[in-house]
Amino acid sequence: MLRYVLCFIISRTGKIDKAKSMIRIHSTQSLGLALRTARKQIGLTQSQLALAAGVGLRFIVDLEAGKPTLRLEQVLRVINALGGEVVLAGLPESAVIKIDSDGA
Repeated sequence: MLRYVLCFIISRTGKIDKAKSMIRIHSTQSLGLALRTARKQIGLTQSQLALAAGVGLRFIVDLEAGKPTLRLEQVLRVINALGGEVVLAGLPESAVIKIDSDGA
């Protein structure tokens, strides 16, 4: 049985030490906590992050609270605004090759 793990990396410098900066996300609550921690480490308020990501303040509040029904596109915009990226681990190799070659 394959296990899928959603990870994201926060790096403002562009230099990523994956051993230190990958965070395993197992729930919407753990994603919210990780994003709140990253936002605070960068020194942004929720309002500033909302503006940078092009989302509403209420969205940031809900995201950090772990609300499970948020739009993925907006979640990705917030992660991007924090300087992060989403990395999927544990996928079958054939799926990874198809995504990389198709770009979809």
